[in-house]
Amino acid sequence: MEKSARRRLDCISRHLVLPPQTNHGLQQVLLLSNGQVKSEEAEPVVIGGMVLDIHATPSIPANPRTTTPGKVSYVLGGVARNVAECISKLGAKPFMISALGLDMPGNLLLEHWKSSGLSTEGIWKHQDIETPVVCNVLDVSGELAAAVASVEAIEKFLTPEWIQQFKYNIRSAPVLMIDANLTLSALKASCQLAAECKIPVWFEPVSVAKSRRISSVVKYVTFASPNEDELVAMANNLSGGNVYRPIERNNSRKKCSTETLFHLLKPAVWVLLEKGIKIVVVTVGSDGVFLCSRGGPSFMRIGCEGIKPFVSNGELFNTVTASCPSNLFSSPLDSEGSSFLFAMHFPALPASVVRLTGAGDCLVGGTIASICAGLDVMQSLAVGIAASKAAVEGETNVPSVFNLAAIADDARSVYSAAKVVFHQSMP
Repeated sequence: MEKSARRRLDCISRHLVLPPQTNHGLQQVLLLSNGQVKSEEAEPVVIGGMVLDIHATPSIPANPRTTTPGKVSYVLGGVARNVAECISKLGAKPFMISALGLDMPGNLLLEHWKSSGLSTEGIWKHQDIETPVVCNVLDVSGELAAAVASVEAIEKFLTPEWIQQFKYNIRSAPVLMIDANLTLSALKASCQLAAECKIPVWFEPVSVAKSRRISSVVKYVTFASPNEDELVAMANNLSGGNVYRPIERNNSRKKCSTETLFHLLKPAVWVLLEKGIKIVVVTVGSDGVFLCSRGGPSFMRIGCEGIKPFVSNGELFNTVTASCPSNLFSSPLDSEGSSFLFAMHFPALPASVVRLTGAGDCLVGGTIASICAGLDVMQSLAVGIAASKAAVEGETNVPSVFNLAAIADDARSVYSAAKVVFHQSMP
């Protein structure tokens, strides 16, 4: 009874904002359950891996069983870390919950985090932790050809007990992002803390194998951002069968229209929505992104009701709204009832590709940063795609700096070209 009452007090107190304001630089004043007052800006919370990526890029097409000349570089990575850094580069201050060792990779990652002015309070640092490392072998075009991951520390040390220590950060966050590197118990503990105060949860699948972990937390998830292969794996896992198949990648794919491509993905998308995920963001590489929900455009706002723009990020909000007016897709497209599937297509941007490994993470980070700044989901996704373009044109997973004017211009190109590809009742 006492624990239940305390949770209710925490949930009520997170909504106390003193003094009342309506701008995008609100200071949140929290009355904690122990009677202490905590005054700070609400921070999006990101839980998952911080990884040192080793990128090996051949200068000529590689041959098996022999060395190939090229370039080997260290790149700061990890899905959650990349997402959090992208959020920070767009003006927010994410709170990172992760684990690092006191070794060379850990020191590189930690020093960079500190130099960015971000909190390290949620990062467990210990000599027994072997910092996660991933070796990526790319092809000459920058596409991932193969990879070896040593990331056991994420599962071993990012425990429910460690995450519980930051329950107040999670309960007061505008949004919680979790990556599927976490164990099932850690995913569930994170989501339950968010659910206690109705904090929206963003699930990042990470890989085909780990995307199946969605089944343990699907009822808590507001947003999910699979690529097409992860989408199929998630749908099969949630439906308890092997019904859905990946799209064949052959020459006919290049001639496939946007509508036809979505038609192939639609059954799997509907499974995720039926299981309770509010908004599904499906990335399809150079074919762009599908934004999917039940109902119509206004139903997408339901998933954002718990997000309050506490983060001081008025510059992003003002710059993007000047380029991308809100409510571009409005009420005539809305339908009552949850049997309607609504899907929009957002095109990819042409880019001078250096490497593609940070593209999806920056799409998620850019979208989350924009939602936290007060933009709607469609505006935010346009920003995410613009951030993704900036990522693939650089040497690092996350650009050292984003040019906000360029981001807004690219977002406008994406936003103005977005179109509805499906809005019908599902059987």
